[in-house]
Amino acid sequence: MQDIRLRIAAAALLSCAAFAGITGAGLAAVWLLFFSHRGYMLTRIRRIFPLLAVIAFFAIVLELTGGGGVDYGIRMTVLVVTGLWLYCEYRNGEFLQFGTWLLGEGTGFELGILAEMGMQSLDMLVVDYDRIRQAQALKGIHRGIRSLVPAGTVLISGALARAEETAELMAVRGYRRGGTLRLTFVTPEYDIVAGSAALCVAGIAFILR
Repeated sequence: MQDIRLRIAAAALLSCAAFAGITGAGLAAVWLLFFSHRGYMLTRIRRIFPLLAVIAFFAIVLELTGGGGVDYGIRMTVLVVTGLWLYCEYRNGEFLQFGTWLLGEGTGFELGILAEMGMQSLDMLVVDYDRIRQAQALKGIHRGIRSLVPAGTVLISGALARAEETAELMAVRGYRRGGTLRLTFVTPEYDIVAGSAALCVAGIAFILR
């Protein structure tokens, strides 16, 4: 989907459908199967394996203790994959345009900048994590909790340092509050069809919940 407005709306509708129940989660999964770039998402899905493993763990615990673990696992997995789809479809500057369009050139512009900085930080975290894993592999350090703790410390320290440098750079360049932006949105028919399908998925999910 090229229009960030319809893309975010579709992600919100799919998330609501998954929250509504197992039927909504199934319909949302079908939507993702038809309207997402499956090949590109498959190359990125390994990045969310740790999160999927955590979901699977809690799903098993719930199923063994009180039931409902399977439903929980399916619904949360669909939510995570929906977030992955939104991340994979993102293009630089889109959140800034969306925030400015939604809330104006004051608050909307600032929130858009924060979202853009968050996405850039996320990309850098992924790159840094891959480098850390490569360094640990060269040193013969196996994956585990003991290796995750120092890696997490390095990642957090790097993210905080980059955030401080960005804030200082924006202050030096005279940024205070808000800004102007020329909004350019492209809305092809495919986006309208996909958005309408997401709306139908949410509607059916709440009717059959």
